[in-house]
Amino acid sequence: MALTIALVNQKGGVGKTTTAVNLAAYLSAAGKRVLLIDMDPQGNASAGVGVRVGANESHIYQVLLEPEKVTDIIRSTQMERLHVLPAHADLAGAAVELVAVEAREYRLGQAIDKLKEQYDIILIDCPPSLGLLTINGLAAADQVLIPIQAEYYALEGLGQLLNTINLIQTHLNPSLGILGALVTMYDTRNRLAKAVVNELKAHFPNKIFQTMIPRNVRLAEAPSFGQPIMLYDAASRGAEAYSALAQELISYLENKN
Repeated sequence: MALTIALVNQKGGVGKTTTAVNLAAYLSAAGKRVLLIDMDPQGNASAGVGVRVGANESHIYQVLLEPEKVTDIIRSTQMERLHVLPAHADLAGAAVELVAVEAREYRLGQAIDKLKEQYDIILIDCPPSLGLLTINGLAAADQVLIPIQAEYYALEGLGQLLNTINLIQTHLNPSLGILGALVTMYDTRNRLAKAVVNELKAHFPNKIFQTMIPRNVRLAEAPSFGQPIMLYDAASRGAEAYSALAQELISYLENKN
């Protein structure tokens, strides 16, 4: 059965989608069957693996309305073992349309329950908000991965995020766990970045990934070519970091089992 991981942070620009795309790519390169679910109306995770949704093509919005159609909407990517459930701008209307739907918080979970035997890992890229789309991601997930930029302001919304996760655990998904926090855009020359890491360790004892993602121009360039960093520039510092993160996650899962 697939492990389902939601990548969540209500603050934008922290490297959440970059992490979803590149972690998915390196996990698939390591032999894992991976499904990347794009829950952000901007569709950046879909575009990051080379999948763009046309005006008349199906996407994750249809899955939320009719979960039984999920297998028809999965798309292949440039990587053999990596598939994607793509997003489209229409997804922004889902929060309104789902208001009257019974068990609206569980629509994504109902859909991916059918897929868990087909994949080893399912990654959900949630939008930068704590609305209904993110709640669906958290209700469907086994674990939460929180990318956090190594800057002071990135810590300000952390309490609100942790409170939301606690509410999800209490009311919707009691088995939801926090896999850990991932430090992104890290600059070893910056004292403040080191102070942020120390603060994170206070919030997440033993829950900080050893791998830290550096600031890297090549990581920022790769999405415009519709490629994960391993296809765009496998020798870059960003590529090395995401390769290490994938291996760290695989080792964690193997030791846990």
